[in-house]
Amino acid sequence: MKIKVCGLRDEENIKAIAALNPDYMGFICYEPSPRYVSDIPADILAGLPGTIYKTAVFVNESKQRIDSLIKEYGFNAIQLHGNESPEFADAFRNSVTVFKAFGLNNDFDFEQLNNYANKVDYFLFDTKTDLHGGSGKTFDWSILDNYKLNIPFFLSGGLSLDNLDEVAQISHPQFYGVDLNSKFETAPGLKDIEKLKKAFDMLNYKTNEIRS
Repeated sequence: MKIKVCGLRDEENIKAIAALNPDYMGFICYEPSPRYVSDIPADILAGLPGTIYKTAVFVNESKQRIDSLIKEYGFNAIQLHGNESPEFADAFRNSVTVFKAFGLNNDFDFEQLNNYANKVDYFLFDTKTDLHGGSGKTFDWSILDNYKLNIPFFLSGGLSLDNLDEVAQISHPQFYGVDLNSKFETAPGLKDIEKLKKAFDMLNYKTNEIRS
């Protein structure tokens, strides 16, 4: 199972998380977010291990600015968390890995995802709120059974040490990774390293257990 830690902005915190070797590290480039990276530490990002995908998170941003930040900071992936069209998402796939995020509730229409087939690399399923992620709330994971496409997805929204055992039991064939954010913080944008260590141990153990 892939692990993405999102909402980072403190330099020392970023270094400590990188030492845990997550698969993805997310940096929120959306100003209204409490985890907005106003001054991205370019030298710190440049020094991250090549095994970690540096992921920039955007909400209804212009293509020009996204392209500019990809070039300036060497992002390997982008996460589109707004109303971006399939064509907009597809325009970046020649240069970076593309996530398209959707907020889910019990009324979510999975048919709307069909237009994104062959346009994105991954979906990220979060909890539907008035915010664009970071709510700390979970949704009913049983509705994931309604997802029928072959595009792998990451699960987000209220993941914590209290429910990771349950998360690890999700058996959907396209369940590819988790996104850890607000429940692993001491303050917005500042992650609790000890909690993350426990989460990494739990998820790696469960993954190995399932494989065996």
